[in-house]
Amino acid sequence: MVRKDWLDLMLKIADPVLENLAAGRLHEALPVGKEHRRAYAHLEAFGRTLAGMAPWLELKGLGGEEGELQGRYRALALKCLDMATDPASPDFMNFSEGYGQSLVDAAYLAYAMLRAPHALLGELSPRVKKHLAECLASTRKFIPCSTNWLFFSAIVEAALFSMGEEWQVFPVERAVDSFERWYMGDGMYGDGKFFHMDYYNSYAIQPMYVDLLRTFAPLSPRYSDLLPAVKKRAARYAAIQERMISPEGTYPMTGRSLCYRFGAFQALAHAALTDNLPADLPPAQVRCAISAVMERTVRGGMFDEKGFLKVGVIGSQPSLGEHYICVGSVYMCVAAFLPLGLAPSHPFWSAPDEPWTNKKIWEGLDLPCDEAVDQ
Repeated sequence: MVRKDWLDLMLKIADPVLENLAAGRLHEALPVGKEHRRAYAHLEAFGRTLAGMAPWLELKGLGGEEGELQGRYRALALKCLDMATDPASPDFMNFSEGYGQSLVDAAYLAYAMLRAPHALLGELSPRVKKHLAECLASTRKFIPCSTNWLFFSAIVEAALFSMGEEWQVFPVERAVDSFERWYMGDGMYGDGKFFHMDYYNSYAIQPMYVDLLRTFAPLSPRYSDLLPAVKKRAARYAAIQERMISPEGTYPMTGRSLCYRFGAFQALAHAALTDNLPADLPPAQVRCAISAVMERTVRGGMFDEKGFLKVGVIGSQPSLGEHYICVGSVYMCVAAFLPLGLAPSHPFWSAPDEPWTNKKIWEGLDLPCDEAVDQ
């Protein structure tokens, strides 16, 4: 897959969410799938979609057809932010009702603001910015459990800080203190005090930890001093993720939230976006590895008759979805498209195709042995 293939697929996934939301019809149009998730599904779909698209929306210097598309989607995203946060909107979203799922969903919307500080956050009108800040701040009523949820509260505070709003330091400190205790070694964090063999190091922990420290490093020597070690762990985890992709573009079906599909590789995509891949892992190799997963997944059928995603990994597999999984949840897959925030001239896009690690090994190539990191 080349850059245009990635872009076309991302927009195909995003279009039903963004176009319906901009028209004030998302609550009506989204096929939630589970009635008990109706209160949360719309913010799930929008926040996760925008968090994945944000680096592309932020990218400067695009011209031609892609530049025109980018301009259109920037305007569409800003309209959606207005519709989602205006209490008078037919598509006003749930940031504070029910239990803490709204915190999770708001955090991904907040993450989009961190990833697109100019194209999104910098272009908000004072009215929409006020509404967004109020919506994000309303999630403070939820006390996150001692898991990856700590990063959701911290990312909300990071977004409020970036918006020039009052922010609270305690959620940031709690997340940092906890995950330093829960670091297990070799680039892996526990999700709480125990290690879980799932993809939450990718869905939330690794990317959010790096970007949280980047946001607050100018304010605290502790965070700036810690950042190199956290980036090193993230780079090692990215290398492990790349090695999990089989020659056929499949990957281990272990742990919960498998219906997020190739969103499982957000950490690998984030390392590519931030130029934090290990020195011996070429960006083009990562492009080919993630492309293989995308191609294998799409081949199974991802979309319903209206263009919305189905719950599953390959096609419709609703039994794979935990009780908290609905159609809105699975838009986490958009996180795999973060490298679209790299310029077309970046080696991720411009370098020739290169087989990924598993493909090389199973074709008989003699590669250097893999090594753990001690830090």
